[in-house]
Amino acid sequence: MSIATVSTQPIGRFAPSPTGELHLGSLTTAIASFCHIKSLGGQWLLRIEDTDTERCDRQFAEQILIDLEALGLQWDGDIIYQSERIDIYNDYINSALRPLTYGCQCSRKDLEQYWSQEQQRPHCTHNRLPPNRHRYPRCCVTADLDRQQHKLRIQLPNYRIGFNDGIQGIQWDNPQQTLGDMVVRRQDNMINYILAASLDDGLQQITHIMRGLDILPMTTAQISIMQAAGLPAVDHWYHLPLICNPDGQKLSKQNLAQPIDTRNPSQLIAHALKLLQQPTVDRDTPENMLKQAITQWDNTPLQHKHQLNLPNL
Repeated sequence: MSIATVSTQPIGRFAPSPTGELHLGSLTTAIASFCHIKSLGGQWLLRIEDTDTERCDRQFAEQILIDLEALGLQWDGDIIYQSERIDIYNDYINSALRPLTYGCQCSRKDLEQYWSQEQQRPHCTHNRLPPNRHRYPRCCVTADLDRQQHKLRIQLPNYRIGFNDGIQGIQWDNPQQTLGDMVVRRQDNMINYILAASLDDGLQQITHIMRGLDILPMTTAQISIMQAAGLPAVDHWYHLPLICNPDGQKLSKQNLAQPIDTRNPSQLIAHALKLLQQPTVDRDTPENMLKQAITQWDNTPLQHKHQLNLPNL
């Protein structure tokens, strides 16, 4: 099991999943995280989050690297591919995290049947909360099922955890009540996002995380996993408002967001900085535009905003 030492230098990261090419939403996250951490004199690491072998493709990972280089977004150090770190994640599952994990045999069909029955029962509002379909009902927590033959869930703490988000403000959440016992390793041994991201952020000594607002609900779970694993805590969290199309939908691969075209990288950078409500930079090479953007970087225009809308064309 790898051991991390505490870093004294600001370290940020960009961690795309290669399930498709970069689109404008992921580009703005890359530029924001790059400019922000560089404005602090820190390092910007690149991590390819490709544990989902069903959806991730090495071709997309290679294209992401090509696009980042074309945009002048040069990462520090070696690239980490999560698909090459499965043994590390399993080491933590079988050691530091073992007391919190357990085998689960519940299928999606089983859980749908459970929630259907639960909805039909009367619920007294004075002594119990209405059912939360996103929270696993812990059917298998005491079953002592074989850990290798079943999916693994992790028990998240049942108390409120708070943190200061540098963009969204003070946040409080109870990860057990909101998320329940999350799956961290599927029955086919695929490691799920939250576990791999939590362990890698600790092992890479990430101090500043800037990412999309859609990941905010997972943050207290990540804080809990990192603490349970004995890894250094993230010092600063920033959840960027989502880039949305004119219909109000988040730009994503699921919503068929168009891949970026890096034939005119300076125009792309200018567009992304405008969306991020940053001061205008002089039209120049990507490297020079980013240098100017770094000196001018300011989180203030983004604070307490949940989405940034693309204009109608």
